[in-house]
Amino acid sequence: MKKLALHWKILIGMILGLIFGIIMLQIGSGGKFVTDWIKPLGDIFVRMLKLIAVPLILASLIKGISDLKDISKFKRMGLRTIGIYIVTTVIAITIGLALVNTFKPGNGISQDTVVKLKEKYSSNEKIKERMAEAGDQKQSGPLQFVVDMVPDNAFKAMSENKAMLQVIFFTILLGISLLLIPEEKAKPLKNVFDSLNDVVLKIVDIIMLSAPYAVFALLATVVVTAEDPDILLALLKYAGVVVLGLFLMIVFYSTLVGVYVKKSPFWFLTQIAPAQLLAFSTSSSAATLPVTMERVEEHIGVDKEVSSFVLPVGATINMDGTSLYQAVAAVFIMQVLWPEGMTFSNQLTIVLTALLASIGSAAVPGAGMVMLVIVLDSIGFPADLLPIGLALIFAVDRPLDMCRTTVNVTGDATVSMIVAKSFDKIHDPQPKEWDDHYDQVK
Repeated sequence: MKKLALHWKILIGMILGLIFGIIMLQIGSGGKFVTDWIKPLGDIFVRMLKLIAVPLILASLIKGISDLKDISKFKRMGLRTIGIYIVTTVIAITIGLALVNTFKPGNGISQDTVVKLKEKYSSNEKIKERMAEAGDQKQSGPLQFVVDMVPDNAFKAMSENKAMLQVIFFTILLGISLLLIPEEKAKPLKNVFDSLNDVVLKIVDIIMLSAPYAVFALLATVVVTAEDPDILLALLKYAGVVVLGLFLMIVFYSTLVGVYVKKSPFWFLTQIAPAQLLAFSTSSSAATLPVTMERVEEHIGVDKEVSSFVLPVGATINMDGTSLYQAVAAVFIMQVLWPEGMTFSNQLTIVLTALLASIGSAAVPGAGMVMLVIVLDSIGFPADLLPIGLALIFAVDRPLDMCRTTVNVTGDATVSMIVAKSFDKIHDPQPKEWDDHYDQVK
């Protein structure tokens, strides 16, 4: 009997998690049961993925750079990658602005709903945290994000998943230095990282065995911790505009894959589906990165020397889904609370600020709201209305965060295919299983 594909197993786990969560909500202490006994299973899975993110970047990127054997080729790849990421982000923001100005979801929000949201969320601790983080970023200088890319302690950077850009900077420096010394001296260290890369990818295969059960736990937790259904209903039009924009981005990526890479869009979406579903469940590009790299390299056939650079950089600076959400959320809040701010110049500022904010944004849950505060502040949004504006969208932020992270990951995979195609670095897929070598060691 044919083995069920991983993405179907994960999808079944997600559906069962949603059903289980809904059933638990009908039981008196069901929510507490899920929080105490089911949620930890999902948390452990996410921790395991984050555990190997830094070792995978370190080993994979050094192997990729050293395999190039040509610094000029790496420079061309870097410029092309960042250029494509900037273009796709601008397209995402533009799509978001076009949709929110066409459908005007803010016009359907009554004053009673605004008051109810203000009472419930404007003093919320998470909103205060996001505003404080945004305040810290606003106080920094224009080149602070460049300064923040350079670590003063490589081991400290590797101990913190939020410092992914610092890890990438150190790893690129180490990889280039390996190219600049004689091959016989570089070979022992290169062999270590080659071996480490294979080991970490095998760890990914082992971790993915638990993925269907983990997403069951993650989705059940999302259901039992969901916000007031009445408020969610009031924000349905706004959420629908965001989801429509994110769907159009998936269509855009699929079109690029079909037209430029000459691969079937449906085949592409099937191969990347496990990473998409995990991105949806975890709301974290960083946590999903090991799986994204494994799917792109082994199941899509992108050479490691491309994927090892494009994907870690993308997980850090490519936030297409999040940037689209910034555009929709910022204009939606203005439509409800500050209609006089709906000028062309302000919307142009949103495009530029959302683009810049996405580069320095952390690939973790909740980063989108920090970016939103920065975007709203850039257009002169009244400071006294800011907590109310965040309260307006807070109730649906988690489900939308899940959707936009899925788009972020899909965008990373698409750009890796485009860059690989431009350098003729796509080969036939060679998927590996966790037990390929098991018979020899059991």
